[in-house]
Amino acid sequence: MPDLLWDDVRDFLDPDLMGALPDLFVPEVSVEDWQALFDLVEASGWAWEWRVGVSPGGALPAAAEVFARPVDAETVELRVQPVAGVLVIFRPRSAEEIDFDVDLRELQGQAGVDLLCGLLRTIGRRLGKVVAMTAEGDHGNPVLGFDPVADRVVLMAEPRSMASVTGREAGARSRTAGFG
Repeated sequence: MPDLLWDDVRDFLDPDLMGALPDLFVPEVSVEDWQALFDLVEASGWAWEWRVGVSPGGALPAAAEVFARPVDAETVELRVQPVAGVLVIFRPRSAEEIDFDVDLRELQGQAGVDLLCGLLRTIGRRLGKVVAMTAEGDHGNPVLGFDPVADRVVLMAEPRSMASVTGREAGARSRTAGFG
């Protein structure tokens, strides 16, 4: 049985409501947790690419090396494809939080929900930590995520109505009342 159903989370996977690249994160981590993530990616069979600046960077370094780099060093990212057509970008900016993005346009329908839940569950189980998703730029308000106590992906907020968020509610009411 799926962790979440498309009909229950469609607003949370709507790029117009959440932003195309919502914020996903694992709070309160360490360099060892980053290393566990790197090890997971290498062992998973997922396609991946390590990038330094805009160029491919070759082999995946140890997490300790990544966080020992000078503050003014080029940015780095780990680009992962858990399945063809879906890109996850991890950005090691801080040793205290794992930040990453997914493109919601690649995660539509129940198959997209299942893929996202599987990814969050896999990362959360490996680290034994919460993995949360918020709207793009709304880091403090998680909407869904992996709960290690429940051992599944759960809703962390009530789904928003697309109509009420976008202001289309009034127009919809007038059309149904015969005024539009």
